[in-house]
Amino acid sequence: MKMALIRTRRAALVLAGLAAGVALVVVFLATSRGPTHGEMPPRVPALSVIEVRPLQFRVEARGYGTARAAETWHATANVAGRVVERRADLESGTLLPEGTLLLALDPSRYELAIAEAEAELAKLAAEETHLKTEEDNTRRLLELERDRLALSEQELSRIKRMAESGSVSRSQRDAQQRATLSQRQAVASLDNQMALIPSRRKQLQAEMERAATRVEQAKQDLADTRFEAPYDLRLGEVHVEMHQHVAVGQQLFEADSVMSAEVETHIPFAMLRRLMGSVPGSTAADGSLDPGARLDLSAIRAEVDLVGAEGIRWPARVTRVASGLDPGTRTARVVVTIEQPYRDARPPDRPPLQRNTYVGVRLSIQNPEPVLVIPAAAVHQGEVYRVDEQDRLERRPVEVAYEQNDLAVIRAGLAPGDRVIVDDPMPALSGMAVVPRRDEALEQRVQALARGEVP
Repeated sequence: MKMALIRTRRAALVLAGLAAGVALVVVFLATSRGPTHGEMPPRVPALSVIEVRPLQFRVEARGYGTARAAETWHATANVAGRVVERRADLESGTLLPEGTLLLALDPSRYELAIAEAEAELAKLAAEETHLKTEEDNTRRLLELERDRLALSEQELSRIKRMAESGSVSRSQRDAQQRATLSQRQAVASLDNQMALIPSRRKQLQAEMERAATRVEQAKQDLADTRFEAPYDLRLGEVHVEMHQHVAVGQQLFEADSVMSAEVETHIPFAMLRRLMGSVPGSTAADGSLDPGARLDLSAIRAEVDLVGAEGIRWPARVTRVASGLDPGTRTARVVVTIEQPYRDARPPDRPPLQRNTYVGVRLSIQNPEPVLVIPAAAVHQGEVYRVDEQDRLERRPVEVAYEQNDLAVIRAGLAPGDRVIVDDPMPALSGMAVVPRRDEALEQRVQALARGEVP
């Protein structure tokens, strides 16, 4: 009985709670108000802008290549012989100054050849002296014989006159005539000897010249037995050892000059053409068939950077433009020269510029006229976002001449004083209001990039 009463009370309480909840819901629905639709002002984006101005601009061309010595000595034996002297440090990588004796061959056979040729030359010189003496003697004898012939001719004439008058016999006349003929023969013989002396002298002079040539050749062969450094050099591969017999034409070693180095860099043709368009003409090679010779290549500033090592750089100069394009990459080949590539070397912090070092080459020259330059990222598919006089966005088509170092050189579409948005607004609607904020730091960086001051 008591349990039934408790259950009845609980049921009554539950029903009373449900009724109160339903009543509250009805009251809230009856007194609720619909949402209000107020008009909020649109948000005006703040965008970074730069002012476009004509800037001095350095046209650049960049490429890569490997260094090589400007001059390499391939030491080859001009004479045969046995190696009798070899430097102990004649090994690859050794640096040696100019004039250092590197290698020597046995000189004995060439010294004997000099002695033999000089002896032959002395013999011929003695024969020349003998010929001169013989010429003088023959000339004096010829003068005497001519005098005797004159006397004999006079005597013959006298005897003939006397023979006609019968004063002398015919036999006397004939004897005088025979004596005169004999004297004539003696004079003719001496004349022939004098006539042959010039040809004998020429033959002797030819033999002396040949002997002198043999002396000079032997001296040259003797000089070729010694290998001295023609300039400051660094040794490459060495192929000869002490006491080894070398043959004519055998390669002994290689050595690179440390006075200058070259880099043949490969540059895209369009980039090089743009650079060369700013190079002034040269009057030093007027009429030359080489187009590169008609340009003042000294006006181009060249720098060589070690790839993979920031801050290691060598000044260079453009030496020439190699003939033709690279068949593999269709790029132009420009050769730059670096003077004193081993100067200020402090390995490993600053290594010298040696053979086969992979480097980057930067060529630049001042553009003749200032140009309009903006960041390349500010160009969006042929358009830039410009802020007009009412601070509204304007999509302006532009013509880009070329891009360089994250900069775009504008050929048409912008004017000095235009404000260009350097942000990337989303969306970029023509006519929408913006709040321009001038980015002076970016303007300064653009100026530095245009002048080529930032690598």
